[in-house]
Order: sequence, then structure tokens, then C-alpha cells
Amino acid sequence: MEFACEEHIELAMDIVVDEYETAPIIEKVREEEQLSTTCSYCEKSAVYSIAK
Repeated sequence: MEFACEEHIELAMDIVVDEYETAPIIEKVREEEQLSTTCSYCEKSAVYSIAK
């Protein structure tokens, strides 16, 4: 599972599609989880979780 901020959502989707050759499942990170979950590509708070 990847986590992404607003800036890196497209990058995260592309990586999941390239790696698993399937459409990603994208969900918003719950507000209570946003404080402790960071983007997989930078230090910002994650807004989305991306899974295969």
C-alpha cells in the first residue's frame, strides 16, 4: 500500500499500475490517521491510500 499527498497522487497511481498491471484502489485517509501517516514520496501528511 502506498500513501500520497495531493501533490504525489498521480505518481503513486502510476507506480501501482506499472507494478501490478491493475487499476489501483484509492481511498481518502481518515482524519484521525492523517496526523500520523505521511506521504510515501515526501514528508507531507498523506491524503490518499493507494492499494492494488
